[in-house]
Amino acid sequence: MASIDRSVIQKVERLRKELHRHDYLYYVKAEPEINDEQYDTMMRELQELEIKYPELITPDSPTFRVGGEPTKEFPTVTHEIPMLSLSNTYSEEDIKDFDRRVRSLLPQRQFKYVCELKFDGVSLSLRYRNGVLTLGVTRGDGVQGDDITANVKTIRSVPLRLKTSEPALLDCEVRGEVIMNRKDFKRMNEERERTGEKTFINPRNSTAGTLKMQDPKVVATRPLRFFAYFLRTERKQLKNHYENLKTLTTLGFLVDEHARLYTSIDGVIDHWKRFEEKRESFPFDIDGIVVKVDSLQQQETLGAIAKSPRWAIACKFTSRKAETRLNDIRLQVGRIGTITPVADLEPVFIGGTTVSRASLYNEDYIRELDIRVGDMVIVERGGDVIPKITSVVMEKRPKGIKPFRFPTKCPECKAQLIRLQGEANYFCENEECPQQIRGRIEHWASRGAMDIEGLGEAVVDQLVDKKFVKSVADLYHLHKHREELIALDRWGEKSVQNLLDGIEQSKQRPFHRVLYSLGIRHVGSSIAPVLVEHFPSIDALMKTTLDELQSVHEIGPKIAESIIHFFQNTHNRLLIERLRKAGLSLSAEKKKLNGKLAGKTFVITGTLSSMTRDQAKELIEGQGGRVASGVSKQVDALIVGEDAGSKLEKATTLGIELWDEDRFLKIVKVRKNKD
Repeated sequence: MASIDRSVIQKVERLRKELHRHDYLYYVKAEPEINDEQYDTMMRELQELEIKYPELITPDSPTFRVGGEPTKEFPTVTHEIPMLSLSNTYSEEDIKDFDRRVRSLLPQRQFKYVCELKFDGVSLSLRYRNGVLTLGVTRGDGVQGDDITANVKTIRSVPLRLKTSEPALLDCEVRGEVIMNRKDFKRMNEERERTGEKTFINPRNSTAGTLKMQDPKVVATRPLRFFAYFLRTERKQLKNHYENLKTLTTLGFLVDEHARLYTSIDGVIDHWKRFEEKRESFPFDIDGIVVKVDSLQQQETLGAIAKSPRWAIACKFTSRKAETRLNDIRLQVGRIGTITPVADLEPVFIGGTTVSRASLYNEDYIRELDIRVGDMVIVERGGDVIPKITSVVMEKRPKGIKPFRFPTKCPECKAQLIRLQGEANYFCENEECPQQIRGRIEHWASRGAMDIEGLGEAVVDQLVDKKFVKSVADLYHLHKHREELIALDRWGEKSVQNLLDGIEQSKQRPFHRVLYSLGIRHVGSSIAPVLVEHFPSIDALMKTTLDELQSVHEIGPKIAESIIHFFQNTHNRLLIERLRKAGLSLSAEKKKLNGKLAGKTFVITGTLSSMTRDQAKELIEGQGGRVASGVSKQVDALIVGEDAGSKLEKATTLGIELWDEDRFLKIVKVRKNKD
């Protein structure tokens, strides 16, 4: 530390302090002072300094927000005090019974109740030492949870350093709920749908799954928020819960701003009823209110029974569900032929919206619940996701209605349906099925695939309906129909030309994008580059065997079988030949054997500001170099991006040459993007 110029140390400290302040203003106070570009510039500056001077890195650095290296497993941690679950109630009488029990255990003593929103999220325990976040643990079974500290540090509303200098509060435990706003969840799902990734069911499930992901960098991209509701410290005698909520606010946490203090159970019941009516007005899902005795001393006196405290109760709202009639079961056909059953319902009002459709998932789900057309069913709705049928009202079943039998023919093209062994869904294998054609073209044109501007859902419908296209290969002959397109309703010369230009530009997309765009089952945007690395041309991939595919680390049996099945199909092989003739890239660029990096092996760590790791890898291989996944003595240089992880430490120990991003770009002669 002594060898580092004092001005550098001061600059790092200033940047950290400013970034912490702006995180608090944006994510807690909702009062941003600077725009995203200014924030990102400060973050990059701090990251560059920490790479140059790794000894200056501290556990509370804002650079941890962007995520570190993936972990293989989460260590188990025992909670110092068990995280108890709450007893639930759904009726006014049960709430009054709770009050009577409290009064009987606290005879002739005055007490108050605190009412807070019950967030529909995931519980978390945070531990701070000397004011710095040192541990983030899931609730688990209440006694033990998983150490997910690296993931927790990416949540912007979790302070990495507490906003206090009070010694008694610097060592403490904070508990709370991690949630995701409905709008953020919807936006994330829309983006995943555009890139062909699987969408999530609801905000809570998405939050739970995100927190248990093993790559913190992915967690950092998810819109998680943390609301605190519990504070504990052994260095100060805390007196009541309501004051603790105020203290948590001063420490830098989001808390429920609707929390209220009541001296009678009547006030509690009124609060419960009032917020049930307002539940849809919140940006996040709530499923009730939590009632707690305010005095911490009285909480201790009341104690707990089994796994629930006597001093608190969850007053749940009535479920967002309703009873209605199932009029029909319709089948939808996806882009790869997946047949999805959807319930056609008698419209019913649930949770602020009219519902007329609900998910039925697959044949097994329908059989398990014995759902029949004509049944009265219970429909539940949560957040912005598609509602689902959860049960049948058997006592109201009309006489004579028959069990639903999955059809053997595709509802769109009447081709034979198949259900593969081990699969839950039926599939239509007719590549000429109109609905599949629409889905495949929409996927082909999407941003993460061939990214064709102007080829949205409505345009695809027109092109398929008019029989201008029957496959994605027909897009590259669409110029032959130019005049016919111009003559269509709501079209014109300019919009047609823009579409044709977008299609022409898509020919420049690299092979791995083309491979992903083909829509092979289980081959997503992350698997396609892996395949291209091992099979650098479409011909090599078509000739490969099941064993060769499964020898690739990331490729499992399902993916391998799907690839073999795809290329065995004559229609798909003909499609590939048409795409080849159209001029699309069906092979990766060959490595330069005499390039500047020929014969050298590199490892990339951290995030590069001017390009993705895949793009950097393409540059290295284009200059004859090789990219390895791990650091070893055989590695010639480590390319260090922002937020470098353990690979940097290992490379330093082994004496491996370190290249920052600027040096790498100078060698491969690529100008860094300043935008």
